[in-house]
Amino acid sequence: MRSSNPVFSRRGFSRDNNGYAGFDAPPQAGAAANPYAGTNPYAQGGNPYAQDAAQGTQAPQTRRMTMDDVVLRTGMTLGTVIAGAAVGWIFLTKSLGFAVGAGLIAMVLAFVQSFKRKPSPALILTYAAFEGLFLGALSGAINDVPKLAGAPMQAVMGTMAVFVAMLVAYKTRIVRVTARFTRYLMIALLGFVLLSLVNVLFMAFGGGDGLGFRSGGMGILFGVVGVVLGALCLALDFKQVEDGIAYGAPREESWLAAFGLTVTLAWIYMELLRLISILRD
Repeated sequence: MRSSNPVFSRRGFSRDNNGYAGFDAPPQAGAAANPYAGTNPYAQGGNPYAQDAAQGTQAPQTRRMTMDDVVLRTGMTLGTVIAGAAVGWIFLTKSLGFAVGAGLIAMVLAFVQSFKRKPSPALILTYAAFEGLFLGALSGAINDVPKLAGAPMQAVMGTMAVFVAMLVAYKTRIVRVTARFTRYLMIALLGFVLLSLVNVLFMAFGGGDGLGFRSGGMGILFGVVGVVLGALCLALDFKQVEDGIAYGAPREESWLAAFGLTVTLAWIYMELLRLISILRD
């Protein structure tokens, strides 16, 4: 079963029905402990570095991913988003056309990276820059509305709170990521996205708020559902990172982990910003 996060649904960051990642088992685990032995591209026979490992050596380029690698790359990616957001807030708040263009570019770059076989640091950081421009300009425009002043800062604090809460819930195993969890989350995400697209179509051709998913009581409920789904995706991201480290993902995969976390956090921020705007309107 693959992750519901599209940036993890690729070679390496995939899981079987037992919830294990598609990487080699740790050195202390036997071949039988790895459910991907024989099919994993990094497994014995398919792993281009297997010979080095058998000889007790390891080529420099095969260094395994660590949590420090993930934290460092995630910090770089989120730092780029913040820098882009500062530029967008200062220069693009009054030019929402450019902001929308930056958002579309970020979306295209995200899809390109999602379907690449290997993570591209340059592509990921470029996505982060354009995503930051979009979020900064949109946040600045919302903040300029008197009754919505301060909403972006509340959304930032809320995003941080969701991240910390979900991390604690995951580490204490209050939230357990299983195959069933992933399957139900994928179904819920698909339904949420389809409803959002239908609502956009009704807004475009029918005017107003479409089906009412972005205002009033229905908008509040829809926003809460969006935040909850984003939080659950964070738990899935944590699981993928944990499995990737445990099963020996190459170091370069830490960029993919950073990308996935950034995409999820940006989504949570957008949903919180929309929800806060509805509540304060």
